[in-house]
Amino acid sequence: MKRFLLCLLALVLLLVGMLGFGLWTAMRDPVVRRLTIHVRDWPKGAAPMRVVLISDLHVAGPETPPSRLARIVGQVNALRPDLVLIAGDIEQYRRVTTRVYDAEEATAPLAALRARYGVIAVLGNHDYGRFDKTDLPPWLKKQGITVLRNDAVRRGALTIAGADDLYHGKYRENRLDRAARALPGPTVVLSHTPDIAPTLPARYPLVLAGHTHCGQIVPPLIGPITASSNYGLRYVCGLIREPGRDVLVTAGIGTSGLPLRIGAVPDFWLLTFEGKAR
Repeated sequence: MKRFLLCLLALVLLLVGMLGFGLWTAMRDPVVRRLTIHVRDWPKGAAPMRVVLISDLHVAGPETPPSRLARIVGQVNALRPDLVLIAGDIEQYRRVTTRVYDAEEATAPLAALRARYGVIAVLGNHDYGRFDKTDLPPWLKKQGITVLRNDAVRRGALTIAGADDLYHGKYRENRLDRAARALPGPTVVLSHTPDIAPTLPARYPLVLAGHTHCGQIVPPLIGPITASSNYGLRYVCGLIREPGRDVLVTAGIGTSGLPLRIGAVPDFWLLTFEGKAR
């Protein structure tokens, strides 16, 4: 009986330790990952562009209150980006949370982002919530952020084509394609989910996305279990090179479901776009 109680106590302590570590990891400052992207049709004479990709803010308690987001904004600004891209899921509607913030509170820290060509965002499934509605766009606009919903804009040497949320039926590939074709220069597709990548026309060689949280809870020796994707683990994390197209998936900042991260630390990417290496 005594041995059983000791084993039970050890299991409880192990569980508490894992939960504590998972919460600590979810609340830590994100890792900055860096990648140089050589663009074949980069405009002649155009300077390289430094672009930050950030996603899945999931502003909610306990792990991502506005104060944490404000700290991360400072981290982004310190990199002196030319452009900031936000790949959706700014808000949070999960049930396991200590506090829910409204759109004004969730977006307020983003007003401090500084980039030569501004900030561009798309919406994710959490931004539409359970009732297929969103009040984010006007608040993002108030913070100086351009919201793309199956539309495209030119920023510096790049055209950014922003897809609306696939999972709520808002994505319109034909509309996105028309908008992007109307603008010159190399095009980058920004989407909350990487799941739009397989059906995109071949003229789009790069998709930037989030949504998967890189698995969020990744058991040691087992690896990712789910990516919340229709394609299984195909687009779970990082740079995925496929014939004719690269897909870059960031782990994001916040969490969904449980406010825990194990084996999948928060991150964002600093991308340097430049002409093709010779």
